[in-house]
Amino acid sequence: MQDAWSTYIAERAVKQRHTGRWRHRRTRHPSDGCHDFAGNDYLGLAGDPRLAEAQAAGARRLGAGGRASHLVSGHLAVHEALEARLAALTGRPAALLFSTGYMANLGTLQALCDPDTRVFQDRLNHASLLDGARLAGARSRRFHHGDLGDLERLLARAPHDGRRLVVSDGVFSMDGDVADIAALAAISASHGAWLMVDDAHGLGVLGEIGDGCVGRAHGVERVPVLVGTLGKALGSAGAFVAGSQALVEHLIQFARPYVYTTAQPPGVAAATLKALELLEAEPERRTRLATLIARFRLEATTLGLPLAASTTPIQPLVLGDSERVMRWATRLAERGIMVGAIREPTVPRGQARLRITLSAAHTDADLEALLEGLADCRARESLAGEEAGP
Repeated sequence: MQDAWSTYIAERAVKQRHTGRWRHRRTRHPSDGCHDFAGNDYLGLAGDPRLAEAQAAGARRLGAGGRASHLVSGHLAVHEALEARLAALTGRPAALLFSTGYMANLGTLQALCDPDTRVFQDRLNHASLLDGARLAGARSRRFHHGDLGDLERLLARAPHDGRRLVVSDGVFSMDGDVADIAALAAISASHGAWLMVDDAHGLGVLGEIGDGCVGRAHGVERVPVLVGTLGKALGSAGAFVAGSQALVEHLIQFARPYVYTTAQPPGVAAATLKALELLEAEPERRTRLATLIARFRLEATTLGLPLAASTTPIQPLVLGDSERVMRWATRLAERGIMVGAIREPTVPRGQARLRITLSAAHTDADLEALLEGLADCRARESLAGEEAGP
């Protein structure tokens, strides 16, 4: 006889499988020859041997682990140097390291918000932003994706007492489109609200120097709270929040995921410093990435594939039906091509997609293999009489 917990877990598993939402982990071996179009290594830095050597050297010098939280004895000179470098990149007075992007968003929202705070979020914001507002108990409203008029209406109708925070992704992770930061900043300021932007997928890729879609173009006065991650374009791990010195000090005092977490391993911080050095020294990585994006979009459009309107490394192929998405993903996997198969609830019903991501590390042969695989999926679909539209 099963106990209550075993029954609960079993029932949830059955429901997840029945609805076609069961998630699988794929064990990837870098030497298996697979074409990886599923990751977020936009600049190809994750596999750069110079980052690996910097991480190894940092670990040899300072140890494999952080040993304690930043507020006990885990905050080292390499962490201090990395925070200063991230602040300089983003044009902010200060920055604060977190162990993951999820923790950065949770910690920031939990530290800034309470039940008296009104939070206004884009409907397609990352789960960590939505969860952070819930954790804080803030009164949240979600505006239609990218709909500045809807945001304006929500702000105008809400009571004007207390603190207000507008929150948005910079680059939306499932669609690849970029938020209108200038307009968000203007609307927020006109209603006495702060603006918080999670630029996880823009940092390192967008901006004149890789400072993202926010960065120096929109200073701390316009975007007081800027979040960035280090495990995507910068190829290492962790995250940070950048803003005023007062904001960073506030987070040090009140962001529980920061206060109660062991500091980032020093070798990881050393690797990120090397990545920032290469970001500045090798702008050709961003140029190469832009060339690949343009070529992929041109040839995919020629093939008649249903691309979303994205000019970033995230190139969604919206197929609509979850079963159709899984068929295409399986066929590509048989060719040694990995793509993200994204279904509800991650995206709305009817918006299932292949999430294709491009990297400066991709060769022309990699891109040709992807395009050939997609053309084959389309051709086999037509022969089988499958639905061709999303």
